[in-house]
Amino acid sequence: MKTEWGNFQEYLYSNNELNLQIDISRVNLPENYLEEMKSRIQRVFLQIREMERGGIANQDEQRMVGHYWLSDPDISPTAEIGNQIKLTLDRIKDFTRKVHQGVISGQTGRTFRNILVVGIGGSSLGTRFVSDALRETGQPCKLYFIDNTDPDAMDRIFDELRGKMDETLTIVISKSGGTVETRNGMEEVRYFYEKQELDFSRHTVSITQAGSKLDKICIKEGWLDSFPMWEWVGGRTSVLSAVGLLPLALQGIDIDGLLEGARICNSLTRKTEVRSNPAALLALAWDYLTGGKGGKQMVVLPYKDRLELFAKYLQQLVMESLGKEKDLDGKTVHQGLTVYGNKGSSDQHSYLQQLLEGPDNFFLIFIEVLKDREGNSLKIAEESTSGDYLHAFLLGTRNAITQKGKSSITITVKEINAKSIGCLIALFERIVSIYALLVNINAYHQPAVEMSKKGAHEVIRIKNLIVSILSSCKGQGLTIEEIAQAIRQNNGIENSKINQEIIYKVLQHLAANRSYGIEKIIDSNEFRSLYKFK
Repeated sequence: MKTEWGNFQEYLYSNNELNLQIDISRVNLPENYLEEMKSRIQRVFLQIREMERGGIANQDEQRMVGHYWLSDPDISPTAEIGNQIKLTLDRIKDFTRKVHQGVISGQTGRTFRNILVVGIGGSSLGTRFVSDALRETGQPCKLYFIDNTDPDAMDRIFDELRGKMDETLTIVISKSGGTVETRNGMEEVRYFYEKQELDFSRHTVSITQAGSKLDKICIKEGWLDSFPMWEWVGGRTSVLSAVGLLPLALQGIDIDGLLEGARICNSLTRKTEVRSNPAALLALAWDYLTGGKGGKQMVVLPYKDRLELFAKYLQQLVMESLGKEKDLDGKTVHQGLTVYGNKGSSDQHSYLQQLLEGPDNFFLIFIEVLKDREGNSLKIAEESTSGDYLHAFLLGTRNAITQKGKSSITITVKEINAKSIGCLIALFERIVSIYALLVNINAYHQPAVEMSKKGAHEVIRIKNLIVSILSSCKGQGLTIEEIAQAIRQNNGIENSKINQEIIYKVLQHLAANRSYGIEKIIDSNEFRSLYKFK
């Protein structure tokens, strides 16, 4: 029987070029597991090779999946695609240089110092993670994000930027140009510029697909510039396209370093010998830990504040890619991995007790960063620095997890820089691809996301009907039942299709805000309360 040290030596993956190590020894794989999985993983490698060559990987949308080409355009399936990637990168660098030099500026001629990124999901999460991880004092621009249709959140940003909008560049990001949250954010930002007596179009660029609604607005209004989103790049894998590279370059981040780290990692994860392929090792560990059926929780614990947003970024990458009802054969499988986590050691105090003594329904990914800081550190107690204690807490927690019979994986990088962040992004993108194929699902579509969008549009329709009814009865208070009855009569809707709970929730929201002038006259019976225009 192997010792813990022997197991560690057998399964440790180490790459000096990326200063990357992967330790899956605490997964406790069966003796011949990697050998037994050889034929399955080789089939996956063939599928990924076909995808990288331009095969249709998303059958639902009949499109290629090509985020791997972003860091290495020369492997693109056509010269045209490779040239588009290179040209866009050159344009990003040229635009960034002109902004930093003040050649491109706003209406008053002041140099842009703030970048307001308007986008949601994949148009924000990756960029926000990298921006925070690589933020340094003295960078030329500061990034702000409007990534929700929350008015209060927008107002908090507007309060910070009040009086500075003439030195604020806005980047509106939407692949289709029809994303409601992004449209709302754009119009709120437009209005705020106007209140500062500034022309929105003279401070704004777009990142969108050619011919989209957003592209047409950009052209019609004469925005500063527009950068492409390609149909072969999905939102959750778009951070190394213009979506992430433009705002990050403007912030002052080394985007060449990001791309280099991703390029090297992608080349490593094309290797067909499993022990030489870090993504394959991790995907096989995930497959073993989930029994190939998903349903597990993946707890991500980076012991570095710069990686605090990494788990949030991974939530979309992993859960949107792997959370699927049907497999590729149309069989109902309900696959998925739930991602949560934050940072060690502080935030582990909020859930470590359950991880140690609660249900064994998770596996843990520790992310270890060897370099503490630039320069020397103060020795505080026990002849040790703050960084020594942070590292000790990581190793101590990992050992405690092992002693309780729970599984963990450790990913080690030497330091946080553009190259290591690019590597981590590419590594997890590839793990998701491999794992999805191992469990026979499509990682690159998200059919269920449209359900919530359709539901939201239906709520807006009901809200407009309610406002119309109350407007026609000014001065008269109506109950929920009376409003539901009016909706049914005025619109020929069957009673069974009227959701009175939705009506109630919409009325509560309308009465809590001043925009529509609707008030609630409270009754001792909540559901007999009246609603009317003030």
